[in-house]
Amino acid sequence: MRVRNLAVTATVAALAAAGLTLPLAGPASAASTLKDDFNGDGYRDLAVGSPHSNSVTVTYGSASGVSEGRSATVTQDTPGVPGVLEPEDEFGENVTSGDVNHDGYADLIVGAPGERVEGRPSGSVTVIKGGKNGFTSGGRVLNSPADTTGRFGEATVWTDLDYDGSPQLAVISGDNWYYYSGAGEDGRTHGLEVDFLPEGVRLNGMVAGNFTYKDGVGFVLYGKRADGGLYTAHMNGGVGDYGYQAEVLAEGDAPTATGDAATAGDVDGDGYDDLITGNHLDTAAGRGGSITVRRGGDGAFGAPVTYNQDSPGVPGADEADDGFGGSVSAGDVNGDGLADLVVGAPGETVGTVEGAGSVTYLTSTAGRFTSGRAWHQETAGVPGVAEAGDHFGASVRLKDINKNGRADLSTGATGEDIGTTRDVGAVWVLRGTTTGPTSSYAASFNGTDFGLDGVDAGFGRTLR
Repeated sequence: MRVRNLAVTATVAALAAAGLTLPLAGPASAASTLKDDFNGDGYRDLAVGSPHSNSVTVTYGSASGVSEGRSATVTQDTPGVPGVLEPEDEFGENVTSGDVNHDGYADLIVGAPGERVEGRPSGSVTVIKGGKNGFTSGGRVLNSPADTTGRFGEATVWTDLDYDGSPQLAVISGDNWYYYSGAGEDGRTHGLEVDFLPEGVRLNGMVAGNFTYKDGVGFVLYGKRADGGLYTAHMNGGVGDYGYQAEVLAEGDAPTATGDAATAGDVDGDGYDDLITGNHLDTAAGRGGSITVRRGGDGAFGAPVTYNQDSPGVPGADEADDGFGGSVSAGDVNGDGLADLVVGAPGETVGTVEGAGSVTYLTSTAGRFTSGRAWHQETAGVPGVAEAGDHFGASVRLKDINKNGRADLSTGATGEDIGTTRDVGAVWVLRGTTTGPTSSYAASFNGTDFGLDGVDAGFGRTLR
């Protein structure tokens, strides 16, 4: 691959490698209302999980967006963070956030499903406290409960699942799911109904939203059955009856099922969250992946509508191995009040370069997606060069980082080479505007900027 260098000063790299925070600009707010404002300055921050490197890097938001100069990288070797850094932990496989200790600063919640603790199944979740000076106040670790086969921390959600006005932490393992009362601080674990799950299932993800009840939270769990078929299920309820009202949305080789990509957002403005799933394995009729939109509604989802790169208005061409739907995210990019979609196709061929990858932005028009635009590393203004195996679009996230009322597009390329080092990985951020994301003033940084410069570092695997 052609080499690309995204430079940073030695001072920044050294501090990040040591897990130290840099000076942060701006005063802390008395109480942040943002679940991902770690330093309390009123801006949403971008967290980048790199489980191959067992690290999470937080780039702090500002009016000018994000940059590597305003960041912190944490690992299990960072002072105050519980645990010991071990190669197989997968620290950063899952990242979410919320103000766990009610101090006005969002806390970083990190899943490490490969963590090994003697006498317990694999997996852990670490809550790292945010604060005005970054992640300097320590944290606590939640170990895997006994009643699971392991992989605890494969996915986490911070939401008010018992409707008491205070969010709780929900966690899935490979074959189970749990929530923590007392905001997860007192360590009380509550198992939830799982009889609906098929024998031998391996859950990979979870997304929450008010899909079919405006005043209630529903969950979608997804993964793979023991026979390798995909599995996607939804449940409503409350503490004590989540799982008893479970419905299987799709499974097996159905194009409308998913094993590893889902997001929620109100695409039609009716007050219900809508479910968007990606199926990069959808190869029916030679397709190279697809996404499915299920619009939420009173008591039930609407009929699933599936899009691929041959659908009217969707950019590109539907080709085998594109991996369209390998990552998905919903957010209002153009400020019209409706959630738009971004879809990663990390296997996309750009020109003649195989596996370079691309990201597609689809604009919501009353809940339908018939127009959009694609970006890759050959798009004008996007830093870098399209190279074989970059996998641009391996991860995507929409969130308003610069507080202009329009979601910005972040995407990762886990196969990006830096210098002579293979698959270090990199992340790009494109600003949101009234006409969609723009490559003007695009930000880009890679694993070496934060001291993660080893082979297969895979920086940017997870974006939150």
